[in-house]
Amino acid sequence: TLTSQQDQWVKAQIAEGRFTNDSEYIRDLIRRDREREASFAVLQAAIQEGLDSGLSDRTISQIAEEAEARLRLHGHPNDAAASRVSKSVGNSAFRELTHRPPYLKRRG
Repeated sequence: TLTSQQDQWVKAQIAEGRFTNDSEYIRDLIRRDREREASFAVLQAAIQEGLDSGLSDRTISQIAEEAEARLRLHGHPNDAAASRVSKSVGNSAFRELTHRPPYLKRRG
């Protein structure tokens, strides 16, 4: 059940032409929430992996070079999971998960 304020918000989204009915709006909210949760889970796993790996004696440049070498050799590390993610959360989450961070892009 929605409050009157929430109901007014949903009706305004429909009136603006963004959605055709309440159900479509709710489905979109659920889809975006699933995408956000999937992205958050990937981030949490990456953070935990970093914490578990301990301290490194390599420089940031060395780490970036190794990461680029892995990408050239094996492709993006999320490629294997990407199809599962895109099926479960949609293409926008897939693009987000496979985006190459600026610090891994070649300079010069």
